[in-house]
Amino acid sequence: MPDLNGRELLREWRQLMEALVASATSSTARKDLPGELVGAMQRQLELVQEIVDRERTLQGDLATRLLAPLDAVFDLLEQAGGTIRAQAEALEDAGRALEESAGLMKRQAELFERTIATLRQPTERAKGVAKAKPAARSKAPRKPRA
Repeated sequence: MPDLNGRELLREWRQLMEALVASATSSTARKDLPGELVGAMQRQLELVQEIVDRERTLQGDLATRLLAPLDAVFDLLEQAGGTIRAQAEALEDAGRALEESAGLMKRQAELFERTIATLRQPTERAKGVAKAKPAARSKAPRKPRA
């Protein structure tokens, strides 16, 4: 069967119906009339089935096209969620790195302070033996941790 468009299918169906009516009215005494009627009705059913199939296909295509932008939005939102998760993990890693750096700097400060205190001991003893006045020193203020 040739692939007909919707208008051609309807035209063919109308022609079959007109032929059926013409056959029924022109020769009611013909013996082959029931066979012709059955053949015309079978062709009519085929055409109706093809129309139904095309309608379903058209509805599916229409639904796909109408929902495609929404599917694209959901895909983008899903990708954005993955990006946000990756950023959060990177911030966590950066936070851990900063915490480790702060700990290292505190240890360096403690070592530096102990080194200065150790280096001052001989001069402080010498001043004590010489009964010299201790030098006025300003200590760097330490900020208490909140």
